[in-house]
Amino acid sequence: MTVLAVIPARGGSKGVPAKNLAPVGGVPLVVRAVRACRAARRVTDVVVSTDDAAIAEAARGAGAEVVLRPAALAGDTATSEAAVLHAMDAHEAMRGTAAEVVLLVQATSPFLSAADVDGVVRAVTDEGADSALTVAPTHGFLWRRDGENSPEHVSDASLPLGGYGVNHDKANRPRRQDRPQEFLETGAAYAMRAAGFRTAKHRFFGRTTLVETDAARVLEIDDPHDLARARALAPLVEPPVLPAYDDIDAVVLDFDGTQTDDKVLIDSDGHETVAVHRGDGLGIAALRRSGLELLILSTERNPVVAARARKLDVPVLHGIDRKDLALKQWCDEHGIAPERVLYVGNDVNDLPCFRLVGWPVAVASAHDAVRAEARAVTTTPGGEGAIREIAGWLLGPALQPPHGTPRDTTSHQTPHHTLNT
Repeated sequence: MTVLAVIPARGGSKGVPAKNLAPVGGVPLVVRAVRACRAARRVTDVVVSTDDAAIAEAARGAGAEVVLRPAALAGDTATSEAAVLHAMDAHEAMRGTAAEVVLLVQATSPFLSAADVDGVVRAVTDEGADSALTVAPTHGFLWRRDGENSPEHVSDASLPLGGYGVNHDKANRPRRQDRPQEFLETGAAYAMRAAGFRTAKHRFFGRTTLVETDAARVLEIDDPHDLARARALAPLVEPPVLPAYDDIDAVVLDFDGTQTDDKVLIDSDGHETVAVHRGDGLGIAALRRSGLELLILSTERNPVVAARARKLDVPVLHGIDRKDLALKQWCDEHGIAPERVLYVGNDVNDLPCFRLVGWPVAVASAHDAVRAEARAVTTTPGGEGAIREIAGWLLGPALQPPHGTPRDTTSHQTPHHTLNT
């Protein structure tokens, strides 16, 4: 049975610019949605419908097919249903077979799980539903501020406009246990019989089944406050995931605040001195021996950066104003996919690089905005062994490659170099 998950992800967004690429837990929203669908056991195909080249690139990198939607389906008034129908047609034309079950999955629900996706599919394939959606139990009392239609104002127009209960009589407040259970539509995942959906052109038709999910994971991102909440909740809602040796091809390190404690000593002649951690040197040496590509990337023009890089025998790019552009060029030169780069940073000038790589990592002492966008955070502050900690994540306590021998790096033939500006 072909079960097609469609993730609509247009480029335009007024509430949060570039919303579908906004990272939560260090992972762009559209990539999170793709991963949840690919991890679901009952989904056979995952398609992202978009009009945006950057979203398309991120979706392909996460393992989804991409359907480029026309401008008529990419505006503010275009419906998700129209985008799904277009994606179904395009997928059928590409594959030559029609899906029997189709899903609408919203990238703006960051904490969607594979179990949620499998749950709505199961309701259609195994339980006889025509359509299904994820819901969360709620006991909220809903009110509406629509005074001219309120019961009081209809009966007496001289009364001031006010609010009235939607799912309750405000004069009768039953106890929670005495109220019928109600459910909130989470907006995360919907499943439909494909033939019925084509006829109805709407996600709810026939027998609709409610699939309960954990209320603690329900959040839809519509404005910057929602995004901030999602980033704050991510470490609490999701178990921490640390990178493994096989997840990456390169480690790129900021310098100040990452390999140092961000303090500078200046003598009477203006010479600057910083302190580094011997454990970091040990970790960097082990990472170099393991066959991973290494780079120090810094905006700092102080020669101490180059001096430290020479001692570590690590290539360096410093005095760089646009670190993200330099990193992208370095990846291209070395044939490394950015999604397989681990970048370690501590301050807001590292955020463009965070948004480029697959593994943005913040040190424990990093700025709050950087920690919020990191995929992983060390327990050790910068300059106190944070890089040694990361080396331990990748290589284990003994700082040895997990497979016993360093990986082959013959595909990366571009020589290392140092750039001083």
